[in-house]
Amino acid sequence: MTELIKKKAYEQLIADIGVLLEEARKKVYAHINQDLVKTYWELGRRIVEYEQKGEERAEYGSELLERISQDLRQRYGKGFGRRNVLDMRRFYLTYKKWQTVSAELSWSHYIELLSIDNELERNFYEKECQNERWSLRELKRQIDSALFHRLAVSKNKEGVLKLSKESQIIRTEEDVIRDPYVLEFLQIALAEKYTEKEFEQRIIDNLYEESDKIPV
Repeated sequence: MTELIKKKAYEQLIADIGVLLEEARKKVYAHINQDLVKTYWELGRRIVEYEQKGEERAEYGSELLERISQDLRQRYGKGFGRRNVLDMRRFYLTYKKWQTVSAELSWSHYIELLSIDNELERNFYEKECQNERWSLRELKRQIDSALFHRLAVSKNKEGVLKLSKESQIIRTEEDVIRDPYVLEFLQIALAEKYTEKEFEQRIIDNLYEESDKIPV
């Protein structure tokens, strides 16, 4: 085998490995997103069920909510402030059937959607977010521009939708990495600065460390 053929074979090997790694990373991002949302939904469900049995409501400012927040922060660190715990409770109360929760949306997407009180309006943005693969930034932009209300009063609905898609930012797997909730969930320091590749590696390293703790 000539040196040229060896070089090409080696380059092909590296390229094939690169494809496998990229596919694995995409799956990792998707699992992080799904597991995080499912965990917070379950946490909200447990709080609501506890309330129903003890007739004690975990509304904002309540002693129960404060106690839950303090205990979780003590045991598991950041990410369990009173506001966050209340959001988990609200998330479950809004989506009581897990089947109605989209695997395509991140926890930060749902936090933004929960800020909308009108159910019809919230459902509209949720569906558009899924169909158009909006990033969190794009979702906020569309809500701030009152897309739902503009469509409701407009005779040219197709035109409004077309205009709304200008400057749209397409959601990618890497958006999940920038989600502060993901960083807290994986106990990656928010204050540190990382390049895109370093972020990826920290997340993958964290997942491997956690998997090593699981007994076989």
